This record gives sequence, structure tokens and C-alpha cells, in this order.
Amino acid sequence: MLIALLTACGGGSDSGGSDSGGSTTTGPAGGVHLQVVSFGDSLSDVGTYAPIASAVGGGRFTTNPGQVWTQNVAQYYGDTLTAAFTINLGHELKPQSGLGYAQGGSTVATPADQSQFLTDVIGDVEMPVNQQIASYLSAHGSFNSGQLVLVWAGANDVLRAGSPPAANTTVQNAATTLAQLVAQIVQNGAAHVAVINVANIGLSPDGIKSTDGGANFTQLSQLFNATLNGALQTNGLQGKVILIDSYTWTTQTIANYRANGFTVSNTAQACDPSKTPRDTSLLCSPATYSTPDADQTYMFADDLHPTTRMHALFAQYVEQQIAASGLGR
Repeated sequence: MLIALLTACGGGSDSGGSDSGGSTTTGPAGGVHLQVVSFGDSLSDVGTYAPIASAVGGGRFTTNPGQVWTQNVAQYYGDTLTAAFTINLGHELKPQSGLGYAQGGSTVATPADQSQFLTDVIGDVEMPVNQQIASYLSAHGSFNSGQLVLVWAGANDVLRAGSPPAANTTVQNAATTLAQLVAQIVQNGAAHVAVINVANIGLSPDGIKSTDGGANFTQLSQLFNATLNGALQTNGLQGKVILIDSYTWTTQTIANYRANGFTVSNTAQACDPSKTPRDTSLLCSPATYSTPDADQTYMFADDLHPTTRMHALFAQYVEQQIAASGLGR
């Protein structure tokens, strides 16, 4: 029934949401105008699958119609981030004019056909990050000093790695490859690059409901981040990129969820599993919320993805870290 509904409805436009960064008459809230380019996975996807998902009120991996953090950051610097590719009803990715290359389901470098990610809805089409960057360079040639490049990847590599010790090699290879891709971005002219490490996936609802309570996911998240740090140093990038510690941020924010304005921590999800198609935030809408204000009171939309408020808070953290590096405010 879901597929029939999605294919019967003719796509739809990507919904917007409020500008959390705000703006002033003197310029962007961030103090400097930057064009934002984003690479990564579902955590940063601004609407790759919206033409299909919007048929049921979805479009992004959060509490729709809310925004994801990359959109908030772009607005903070006076930009609007839209999808670089969107899917059509024939399950084909078509290039668009946007610079949001992040796509739900993407790994650092694993081809899409090696994983089953909502294949009955969107197909095996997601580009890994190495292909996202190659697509950008093919279309635009290089990066420039007027851009802020956001890179957040690795979560899907951790989620699909299995258990140690075999998983360790998979995760380390992904982190090492990501550092090499960051080097490629810098070598091609990017002056402002923010690299986000993997969050503490063990504390997601998916993690805490697993048999080990998320211990494996936490261990692999730590391994990915340690390897990424080392590889960035090896590639001489530590002074050339802004490293954002999402692992520590998620851990601390969850531990202090009430102080951060939430009433429900990581033990439940805002998108009611009994109402949300496929129990995924991609297909979540206000009609499927657990409570009318779940996008603001819950931390997680589904078992992995943040709610609108969680995304907004993370965007503010990223903006603060970028400002601390000396860029803008």
C-alpha cells in the first residue's frame, strides 16, 4: 500500500521550515556570508528523497517538516542549502542545482548495492561520500574561499560493520578513507572545512535496545573517531580543518536532556512506530508524531535520527565551534 501511495502521488516539493539562525539587516547571523556545501549521509540529507517521501508528508530524516542541521547552519551564514540530487519516481537520481550532496544510506566509500536501505521505497541509489565529492568536482571544478564545506560520514559504516574484531578493520578503513577524502577537498581549494566525527551511536534508541545495550556501537564509534583523528594528523590536516566532536556533544546532551529542553530522552521516538510508514523518520510527519509537540520534546525522531529540536541544537553547537576557529562570529 505504501508503494502504491508513493507512486500514485506525484512527488512534491521539499518543505522548508523556520530559520533557526535568524538574520539581521546588517548581514547573516554568522557574521560572514558563506556558501555551504555538504557531504554525508541521512543526518545531513536536505531532501534527496523528498519527491517520493513528500507523498506521505516526509522528505528528510527528522520530524518533518523540520530542518536538518545543515540547513540551519547554511541559513546562519546567509545561504539556503538544497539537494544536489533528487530521486524521481523511476528510482533514478537526477542532478539539481543545490549543493547538499549528503544522501540517506550513504557510507564513506561502499557502493550502494552492498546494503539494503529502504530499497523497496527508494532503490539502491545512494552515493557514497567519495562519489558525492567526485560529482561535485565534476560539476564545479573546485572549491573556493567563499564556501563552508561540511563533512559528516561514518555512521552507516559503523552500523553495518558487525561485531569486533572483524568490524574493527571495516571501521578503521572507512575512517582512514574519510580523512583522505577531506584531504582531497582541501587540495581542491576549500578554505573552510568542518569535519564532524561519528556520534555516540550506542546511545541512540537503536543502540540501547540492542542485546548489549549499545556497547558495540559505542566502541566502534570511538574506534572510528580515534582512527579519523590519527588519519587527519597523518594527512597534515589538523590545522586546516575544523573538527567537530559530535560524539561528546551527543553523549552530554543526552545525559542532560531536560536541561536542554527535552522531556523524553533516548528511550523513545517522536515518530510513532505504529503510524509512521516503515518506522522511518524519512516518512514521518506531524500526523505520525507520538505527541503534537514531539518534534520539540523528544530527542530522536526514529531509532537513529534526531528530531527538529535536536538538529537545531547541534547546528548551534557547530556554529559555535566554527566561530571559535576564528571564522565569522
